[in-house]
Amino acid sequence: MLDPQARALLDLMIDKRVPPVHTLQPAEARRFYAERRAFTQPEPPAVAEVRDLVTDTGLALRLYRPGEGVLALLVYFHGGGWTIGDLDTHDVVCRTLALASGCAVLSVDYRLAPEHRFPAAVDDAVAAVRWARREAVALGVDPARVAVGGDSAGGNLAAVAAIAARDAHDPLAAQLLIYPVTDMRAVAPSHATNGQGYLLTNDSIAWFRSHYVPDEASWTDWRASPLLAPDLSRLPRALVITAGYDPLRDEGLQYADALSAAGNRVQYVGFERQIHGFVTMGRVLDEAHTALALAGGFLREALAPVAA
Repeated sequence: MLDPQARALLDLMIDKRVPPVHTLQPAEARRFYAERRAFTQPEPPAVAEVRDLVTDTGLALRLYRPGEGVLALLVYFHGGGWTIGDLDTHDVVCRTLALASGCAVLSVDYRLAPEHRFPAAVDDAVAAVRWARREAVALGVDPARVAVGGDSAGGNLAAVAAIAARDAHDPLAAQLLIYPVTDMRAVAPSHATNGQGYLLTNDSIAWFRSHYVPDEASWTDWRASPLLAPDLSRLPRALVITAGYDPLRDEGLQYADALSAAGNRVQYVGFERQIHGFVTMGRVLDEAHTALALAGGFLREALAPVAA
């Protein structure tokens, strides 16, 4: 059964005639997404330090530190179909994860489509991880305890960044994948069963994809579809979270299964009553808090200092 709180939210959006994202231009969609967060996100919790940063190549970042000392680090990529979203739309999520995990969180303002198409966001994600490790002393983090994470499109970028780090012989410690996009072809069964009526629709997925990866030949590139990577072995420990009423549900599960089959350590949790995007909606969906607490606990354990 759909969570009654999620049902009430969907009904309210219909009553308020919130326009579907695929009916908007990218600039309009970004504005609506930014404005809507005030109605669905809780107040931002206080953390010890928040610092806006810019890399030498102009990539904007935001660092959240929950405390003093040398901390583990989560490099976080926001959702939004590679087209909408920014540091502010996921500020509450990053603050919450920092507090729940005890880790520093570095949020990445990667370039958006259609102004910057695939693989621009991938290049920024990989560059952000490398920069964070290079600047570990200045950031007050341990370069040996670095994880990647993200939701939706951000989960896609996190998965790809983890593969890229392995291939660069600089593996990461963990990956947090929240309802990730793992197969750009959108062929998993849940695209048919959940493709209408639950906020993220088949039409909106096609809209996002048309902006980010308009060339169908690129859909099978593993940097767009990590599920199709030729080698998924030797990847960091993973937590994969999905939502039961999400078109992306089955490809998240498929990716968790593929990681497990390749010999990786994987935990999979499906929030069966939830819709896509739920972790950002803690003001109106109680299970958002449950999911972020779970993610924080995973990171705290996975990134704990190794005993001497």
